[in-house]
Amino acid sequence: MPPSKRIAAIALASGFALLLVACSSTGGKRVSEPAASIQQLTVDARGNWQVQLRLQNYSSMAMRFDAIDLALEVNGQPAGHLKASPALSIPAESGDLTTIHHVPDGTGRLVVADALASGQGINYTLKGDVQVTPEGNKQRSYTIDGKNQLGPVPGLTGVLR
Repeated sequence: MPPSKRIAAIALASGFALLLVACSSTGGKRVSEPAASIQQLTVDARGNWQVQLRLQNYSSMAMRFDAIDLALEVNGQPAGHLKASPALSIPAESGDLTTIHHVPDGTGRLVVADALASGQGINYTLKGDVQVTPEGNKQRSYTIDGKNQLGPVPGLTGVLR
């Protein structure tokens, strides 16, 4: 390759490298919608529930989860509202658990008791709002509308995961 073409090729490659660096992310902070799901549901002797709710922060900065108000349905039946004010700070792109003690609606209680007695799982839906405060920003409200499943845990009576 002649020296002039070699210099032109190096200059072109250097130009592309500079363009790539100039267009790359500058490390800006990104706020993304959080998510909520049930990690574990434990039924006590009275039929009340301890719900371990997994809160997921997909943002590139820490977020404090200030308030939760989620309608819960199990197998299509209402089971009440999961309400809490955890004030839980979750690092960027991480998740954490908060436990909510819940007295379920009658139909929800029966659906879960039936599922546990027969060794079956349940489908559940969470719908409602989560109030979060991203690091250094104002509080925001996000709507949660999620569906998932829980199954019985072998060897642990009254537990669905």
